[in-house]
Amino acid sequence: MNLPNQAQPASQAPSFTVGDIYYVLFRHKWKIILCSITGILAAAAYYKYFPPPFQSEARLLIKYVVESQSVASGGRETSPDRGGDTIISTEVEILTSLDLAEEVAKNIGPEKIIGRPGGPNAINYAASIIASNLTVDVPIHSSVLHVVFAHKNQELVQPILNEIISQYFKRHVEIHRASGSGFLTSETDQLRSRLAQTEEELRKARNKAGVIDLDEAKKNYGEQIARLRQQISEAQADFSERSTVLQEMSHQSPNAPTPDNATPPDPSPDPTPDQINQYRTLISREDALNKREQELLTYFREDSTRVKDLNAQIAEVEAQKKILEDAAPKLVRSFVPVVAVHANGNPNEGPTDVATEAIRVNALKAKIKVLTAQLESVRTEAAKTDDMEVTILQLTRQKNIEEANYQKYAQSLEQTRINEALGSGGVSNISQIQSPSPPKADMKKSFKIIGGLAGAGIALGFGWAFLIEFYLDRSVRRPIDVERMLRLPLFLSIPKLSHKELRLGAGKNNLALPAPKEGKPAGGELTLKNSSELAPWDSEHPLHPFHETLRDRLISYFESKGLTHKPKLVAVTGLGHDGGVTTIAAGLASSLSETGDGNVLLVDMTQGQGSAQQFYQGKAVCGLEEILDARASAQIESNLYVVGQEPGGEKLSRILPGRFNKLVPKLKASNFDYIIFDMPPVSQISITPRLAGFMDMVLLVLESEKTDRDLVQRATALLAESKAHVGAVLNKTNTYVPPKLHQDNLGNA
Repeated sequence: MNLPNQAQPASQAPSFTVGDIYYVLFRHKWKIILCSITGILAAAAYYKYFPPPFQSEARLLIKYVVESQSVASGGRETSPDRGGDTIISTEVEILTSLDLAEEVAKNIGPEKIIGRPGGPNAINYAASIIASNLTVDVPIHSSVLHVVFAHKNQELVQPILNEIISQYFKRHVEIHRASGSGFLTSETDQLRSRLAQTEEELRKARNKAGVIDLDEAKKNYGEQIARLRQQISEAQADFSERSTVLQEMSHQSPNAPTPDNATPPDPSPDPTPDQINQYRTLISREDALNKREQELLTYFREDSTRVKDLNAQIAEVEAQKKILEDAAPKLVRSFVPVVAVHANGNPNEGPTDVATEAIRVNALKAKIKVLTAQLESVRTEAAKTDDMEVTILQLTRQKNIEEANYQKYAQSLEQTRINEALGSGGVSNISQIQSPSPPKADMKKSFKIIGGLAGAGIALGFGWAFLIEFYLDRSVRRPIDVERMLRLPLFLSIPKLSHKELRLGAGKNNLALPAPKEGKPAGGELTLKNSSELAPWDSEHPLHPFHETLRDRLISYFESKGLTHKPKLVAVTGLGHDGGVTTIAAGLASSLSETGDGNVLLVDMTQGQGSAQQFYQGKAVCGLEEILDARASAQIESNLYVVGQEPGGEKLSRILPGRFNKLVPKLKASNFDYIIFDMPPVSQISITPRLAGFMDMVLLVLESEKTDRDLVQRATALLAESKAHVGAVLNKTNTYVPPKLHQDNLGNA
């Protein structure tokens, strides 16, 4: 046990121990027993009046699910192994839907399911019964549905479950797959007709464009245009060369005939070397640009950006050449050597005359004209093809879409015919692992409910007990509560004695504590209280050992504190009436008087003078001031003296502290060893907090299971303001735990 001179820190006392559990259980055992019996009786009543239903079980394997978004969709197969949670959950929802239950109720008959003639809403009521009694479980990582149906009628369980599975197959097909072969047939015929019409329009558009394959035709046109451009460029180059040669020949042969395009001799001056060099550079650049143009026309059209940019460069070079030719006309003849021209370009042949050369120049001119006409013709045909390209592409895309739709509808029509051929309710992707089993009693569910009712009663009892103990009941109940919750040093725990024990311990000198009648002064006519409130003067009384223990612990406390002065002032107070303060004060004084030759004075500070009158067998005793002058008048035994404070009503609380302050030096000068004060209860208007500062020890008597913890804390705060040393005495405690489980120590007794 902890020494009573100080409270142990909160960290040394656990907040919840096994002893707390024992205390709660045995203190509230009748509540727990009553609630447990109620729960057991409710479970027995349920078992008697609600017999277990019968059930039938079937198992379905979902191999895969065929999804069709429309009647034209051929569907896609999805295995439960890929996204299985969603698929299995969907199948469970279909199986437990209210629509399916209504179809089953219609086919079985609502009167049979309900068990009595049904009203206008019989089908809905029967469907709700089916839905509430249908259970679908899915094992973890499994594609198997455990379907269980329960009903009180043993004969209906298996047929209803068979009908549920049959309707589930139909609903599965209706939800996941498109149906209706008649609609598919008509849609397929319409798509076939539209496809044929589109193909005919595409054929006419191609004939109008004069092509079979649009891409191939565009490629051929590009090649022809490039080839004609190349030929025209070569012919123009030859024409320029022949024309220049013809002009030179005409200058050398004045009498020679002049072709229709020959020019007269040029009297202009000869070009300078700089002009010749510049002109030569422009000719080289023009030849390079012409070759580049021929290469680009092989891959690009004339209206492309790159070809237009190149033509602009060629035009710029030709313009510069034109400027030089206008400034020096003889530049052209300067770059054409005067040679002997042969008829076929063969130097072995004889030279060609001017007339023959003029004919050739005219032939080249005609060739260029023909090639140019051919180029324009090809361009016209290509433009015509370009105009029809949009129409042909549109018709081609439309044909592809209509052809894909036609194939999709044709496949759906074929699949629908296959499904219809399987028969009504035939589903190939779902298999019955187990057909609906014969009916059997569902004891598992009944046992759960029965166990739940019984367990609820027991849990209610325990919950009620712990709720009262830890939340609703705020009183101080055990010695451990004083140290753990109130942080007060505990001097003694006094058990609660029965009326029989008190009567057996009552002697002839133990009179009842008197109380004055209303309107009568103290010491007048007395009224006896209950016989259970007897003061323990007799050494055989059951409370006598506890008063001796309190005496010893108080003496030990003073010794541990080193208090050797005399007298030692001890106040005994409480927090209410009938808490045993007077009995403990008187018993403590009597026990202290037995320790030796020392003298003990008991001062009754209550208005009733109960302790003093009890020593004098109900007679009035002298006051506190009188004993200092006439000590023999207050002597009860050899070392025990008893006095009482004269009552003064409301005036007492005002004048007593001042008077007591004057009496303290006289009391300390007396030869008493101990002065015990029986003080009024602690409150805001009580004199006890104001007198507590004069005391060496204030014993605060707490009544077990009645004194509120908050009230104790407020009283302790009032006493702390007067710097009083406070110790606790827990009175009338009950030990509910059996001796075998009870740990008999002062920490948790």
